[in-house]
Amino acid sequence: MKKDYYEILGVARTATQQDIKKAYRSLALKFHPDRVPEAEKKGAEHKFKEMSEAYGVLSDPQKRQMYDQYGHAGIDQQYTAEDIFRGADFSGIFEDLGVGDILSQVFGGGADFDIFGGGGGGRRSRRSHRGRDIEYEVEITLEEAYQGVHKKINIPRHEHCAKCNGSGAKPGIKSKSCSQCGGRGQVVMSSGFFRMQQTCPACGGRGETITEFCPDCHGKGAVRVTRKIDVNIPAGVDNTSRLRVSGQGEIGSAGAGDLYLYIRVLPHDVFERDGNDLYMSMPVSFVKAALGAEVSVPTLNGHVAMKVPPATQSGKVFRLKGKGMPDVRGGQAHGDQYVKVMLQVPGRLTGAQKELLEKFAEISGEDISASGESITEKIKKVFQ
Repeated sequence: MKKDYYEILGVARTATQQDIKKAYRSLALKFHPDRVPEAEKKGAEHKFKEMSEAYGVLSDPQKRQMYDQYGHAGIDQQYTAEDIFRGADFSGIFEDLGVGDILSQVFGGGADFDIFGGGGGGRRSRRSHRGRDIEYEVEITLEEAYQGVHKKINIPRHEHCAKCNGSGAKPGIKSKSCSQCGGRGQVVMSSGFFRMQQTCPACGGRGETITEFCPDCHGKGAVRVTRKIDVNIPAGVDNTSRLRVSGQGEIGSAGAGDLYLYIRVLPHDVFERDGNDLYMSMPVSFVKAALGAEVSVPTLNGHVAMKVPPATQSGKVFRLKGKGMPDVRGGQAHGDQYVKVMLQVPGRLTGAQKELLEKFAEISGEDISASGESITEKIKKVFQ
């Protein structure tokens, strides 16, 4: 006695079409005969056939209504096994996974999914393929990352051969039908109860055998060229950024692939970046640090004034709000800039300066003669 179709897929009788699709997809990936150990293959084939039949019925509103009303008897009287499978789009349920044609991955490149020969026959045209995506690294400066930049980059890629219009054959020379696929462009291979239609290895899916190759592309149908492409890199990008330039990949019969730009921001002499925040060290004289002062601090958008309060210690960090990097997602938000004060001690002192500092040491109760330390070393200790 046949099991209930809803029970096979593990869904309720009130399940939506999307619920049924998700359930079948999950089971198909788990029990595909080519994805299980050899010892489990026979059981997996039975399970896969069973759940595919359940999906073939429940994914079709008319068949589902018949099943809900009359059960298996209604389906068996009304449809043959081939009719059940021919009426369902098995390959389409994998397209929204975002990982390519999962069935082609299972059966090998160029495979069409066809249960019990439901795919039909006859001559097939050459399969359409989207062009390959291209990855390219772009180096920019931190200033360019801050402002955003327009660049022209040279991208090597394959394009259709203009001389033969992508056929690979010498212009004016007729090709003949491929003897291996009979001009269909695909060959059929069987695996259990599946039939797999794959791109013909002899003609590459063209359905024709080239008798004389194109002198420009040597039969490949594509030539390698270098194109200069304009790209806009938005403000705020970082080393983790990847930009997609639609349609600027390699050319295919079903359209061009995309160009993916991986950003590399070059190291900066002054700033270190952490997310949208910037960090820097700022030398400040011990006089300004002791008495307080206003100092000019560089930012990626010009110099700004920063107040150093009296008695500032070396290593003190100040925050300049909103002076960091812009957010790559847009808007007015910027990170912050953090300025670390580093006490700057003069390497040489004039006589007057030395006299004043000795006076300062005397007032401070510092003994500058006992240890043999220099005035500069003493100063460092006072302000660190």
